[in-house]
This record gives sequence, structure tokens and C-alpha cells, in this order.
Amino acid sequence: MQSENTQLISEQLARFVVWTKFEDIPEELVIKAQRHILDSVGAGIAGAVSPETRLLNKVFAICGEANGNVPLWGKGIKVSARNAALSNGVSSHTFELDDTNGCDHSGAVVVPAAFAALSLCDRPIDGKEFIVAVTLGYDLARRALESCGAYEPHNGAGWHSTGTCGVFGAAAAVGRLLGLDVEKMQAALGIATSFAAGQWSFVHDGAQNKRLHVGNAAHGGLLACLLAREGFTGPKMAFEQVWGGFSKTFAPTTQDPDAWLRDLGKNWKLARVSIKPHASCRSSHSSIDAVNIIMDAHQLSPSDIEKIHIRINPFVHGMCGGRKLDPMPAAQMSIAYGIAARLVFGGANLTAYTRTNRHDPRIRQAMDLVEFEIDKSQKDEDEPFVTVITRDGHSYTERVEFPLGAPQNPVSDEALMSKYRDIAGMVFPSEVVEEIAQFLLHLKDQPSLDPVVKLLGSKPTTTAQFDI
Repeated sequence: MQSENTQLISEQLARFVVWTKFEDIPEELVIKAQRHILDSVGAGIAGAVSPETRLLNKVFAICGEANGNVPLWGKGIKVSARNAALSNGVSSHTFELDDTNGCDHSGAVVVPAAFAALSLCDRPIDGKEFIVAVTLGYDLARRALESCGAYEPHNGAGWHSTGTCGVFGAAAAVGRLLGLDVEKMQAALGIATSFAAGQWSFVHDGAQNKRLHVGNAAHGGLLACLLAREGFTGPKMAFEQVWGGFSKTFAPTTQDPDAWLRDLGKNWKLARVSIKPHASCRSSHSSIDAVNIIMDAHQLSPSDIEKIHIRINPFVHGMCGGRKLDPMPAAQMSIAYGIAARLVFGGANLTAYTRTNRHDPRIRQAMDLVEFEIDKSQKDEDEPFVTVITRDGHSYTERVEFPLGAPQNPVSDEALMSKYRDIAGMVFPSEVVEEIAQFLLHLKDQPSLDPVVKLLGSKPTTTAQFDI
């Protein structure tokens, strides 16, 4: 047998996925995993009323694929495991409510894929095993991105990292649940390279395919594992420095191939993931938080504000400096809109982004208060400096290095539950919402996932569509 330092990267990753035990995961990370699973499920339930999910499920029906035994969250219908991974993945990302700073959006990929895999397992899955699978998924998804040099260079090159890197997280979670051995897990990770895709061209017009990248990654990871289980082979050299290797191909000038294995099993990547309190691109959160802090600290009302000046790096400005109101995804990518929502509606939660609220005349007036100064000396990952200038001539500046929801600035349990109840309650009756929450927040003690799967298949309280 090869010594460890001569094993291929894919083999070492496969061993890590197959051999990791629940006891290897720190207790605080188990608690964090439960919170992120709940947050991801809540986002997916809310997304059931999105137009993207509705159109996707319409295509399932047209293709005769609207039947199966895996629930579409918040729809009250069942489809195949593959279509459930795809649709629930899209749903989990469609309102920009899902977690971030993983692959980027790891939860919306890994959690739907893991739930879809449950119906395909030939062994009972308890809460501890599910937590292990999801934690491993978060880990490999982020390691894929770091092998490309991390978020800024990979996304700056035009790749949407959730689509290109998330598929490996889905494959890890699903492969663990399916009980793949090392050889087949290695094959699954190699096959997953075939589903790594997604570009940032959607940012220019708010196109819906951004959400599709997430579902495609969840579906691709699941399919890769199913193929591997049946003996389908994948490239063993998928992550090596060879022609066609993953990071060599996606990030030829910024790659860091050692990141795949660096501190494996020690530096758990879930620990760095953030929960989003605002229903907008994470890169807008620091600015919204800064306005919140300044207004609260100096007891300012919106009518007190003359101007909001934002000194920002070129990368984030290019991504979030727009001012479009339509479609909704364009507004969710806009820092100016997020701040305007705070001024007009008191916050940038999901309801602040409805079509009716986007076209409230006060929104455009508030957006006009926001001006940008592009600072080329700032790095891509630097948070902006926000200055609020009041009508009476005062000026207050704030820079939020760790936006609310980051591991260094976590949302409270109360805030997490408030967000979850608010968005899941759009779809399910309150008793179902609460039962799901209590189950997932105590997931490590659950002997089976069957009860929560049944709850996720509950009939929705309404068939009304979100005002998008």
C-alpha cells in the first residue's frame, strides 16, 4: 500500500469521508451543524413559493418526472431523489436566505443533497450520522474553493464558487450516508468534477440561473455517488497537478492545491460559515450593519440623514454596486437597496424585497442617498467604510469587519429562531414549523430522520405565490 504522503488527494479525501467518526467532531461544531441544518431547511421551505422552484417543478411535470418518494419541501408533493436534491437546492438559495462563507453557499447545496439521499440508503441513519455527513460536506466544499485560491480570486475570475465547488460537498455528504467504501467514494469525488459549473454572468441582469447553480451542485453530488455505487469510475487524478486537474483548470494562476488536505480533520470548515440575518448578498451585509450601528448609537431617524458615503473595494462594488429594482435578485445584490430597505422598512428581511415594497417611492429616494467611492487600495475581501452624514452637519463612520451572523459575531439563538419562524411560517402552519425546529435543534439525539422527513412533506398552508 502507498504511504500516506504518496496517496492521491482524492484517495486521502475519500478516507477522511469514510472513516471520520461522530466523536471526531468537536461538540461546539455539532451544535453549529444543527443550527445550520435548521437555517438551510428554513430557507428551503420559504423557497417553495419562489418562481424559480415553481418553474422547475413545472418542467418535472412536463417531462413526466413529478412522482417519487422524496418530498419537495413546502410543496406537499414527492419526486425522485435526484429531482428533490435539485429542486430543494434551488429553493434553499432562491431568496438569498442561506448561509455563506463556505463554498460560498454550502448549506443550500449540502443539506438538500443529504436529505435526498436518505431514501436511497440501505441502512438506518440517525441524527449523529446525518450531522457527520453534513459536516463533511461543508468541509470538502470549502476545501475545493480554497484549492482555487479562495473566494476572491475564484469568483473574481467569473466562476460562481457555489456551483463549481459545492458539488464536492454534496458528494461527500451523500457518499457518507450511502456508506460508500473508500474506492467508491474516491470515484464519486472524481465523477463530481463533471458537474462543477456556474459563471457570474447572472449578476448583470439578475438572472434566475444563479439559483440553479446551487440545485445543480446538490443534484450532481448525489448523482456522482449513485453512479460510483454502481461501479461507474471517476478520475483518480481529479485534484492533482495534471492537465484537467480541478484547481489547475479552474484557477491556473491562483490555485493552492495543498488546501485540499491542509489541517484535514483539524481545521473544520463549518466553523467559518456565517448565518445571514439579511435577505441579500452577503457582501451587502457589512454596509447594512454599519448603518444600523450608527443609527442606533446616535439615535438617528431616517429623516436625519443627508447622505450615506461608502468607500468600497472594486470587486464588491462591481458585484453589489448596482441600483436595479427588478428582478428581485438584482435588488438582493444591491448594497444601496439593502440600506434603503433599512431606512424605509426598518430592515432588509425577505418582505422588504417584495415587488410591492421594491416599488415603494420611498425606496428610490432612500437609494439616492447612497453614494460610492471606489478605493483601489482596498483588497477584495476588505469590508467597506460607511459614513453617515446628517442634515445638521454631523458625520459618523463605521466599518463592520465581521458582519452579523459571522462566527465572530453570531446571531443569537433567539434571532435564529425568529428568522426561521418568519420564513418557514410563510409556507407551513405554526405547529409544523415548531416541530421541525425542535427536531433539528436536537438532531444529535434523534434515532431516525424519518419524522422530520415526514414533516417536510407536509401540505403547505397556502398556494399563494410570493410577491416577487
